[in-house]
Amino acid sequence: MKSKKLIKHARDLRKNSTDAERKLWHRLRSRNFFNLKFRRQEPIDKYIVDFVCYEKKLIIELDGGQHNEFMEKDIPRTEALQKQG
Repeated sequence: MKSKKLIKHARDLRKNSTDAERKLWHRLRSRNFFNLKFRRQEPIDKYIVDFVCYEKKLIIELDGGQHNEFMEKDIPRTEALQKQG
């Protein structure tokens, strides 16, 4: 079950999305991309992913200038999400 705090945080992220997230969402929403259903700022486990397509088991993370390279702190999140498929 997703915690109320995590759901509220995801909603806040949707309301305050970055320019890059808004541009990508414009392309992914409403099955505009290969007729695939995407969700944005979706809570999965204890994390919030930027975009997810459950049908293809695909997660897209957009990391801006604050993440110039893969961060060590991203490894546990990536491993946890990969274990879930």
